[in-house]
Amino acid sequence: MTGGGSGPLAERRLSLLDLLDRLLAGGVVLAGDLTLSIADVDLVRVDLRALISSVEGEEPP
Repeated sequence: MTGGGSGPLAERRLSLLDLLDRLLAGGVVLAGDLTLSIADVDLVRVDLRALISSVEGEEPP
């Protein structure tokens, strides 16, 4: 299926690197929960909360 629309976004293609750069410029939050259990008894619970973003450092003069 080809894009038959008109406008600036109709002919523009983003590479995976461009998409990743845009996501990291604004920041990405990852969240997840993992629970290991046996016979309905929770043995291990892991909660993950991570913020991933790009950081620009200042260059020395």
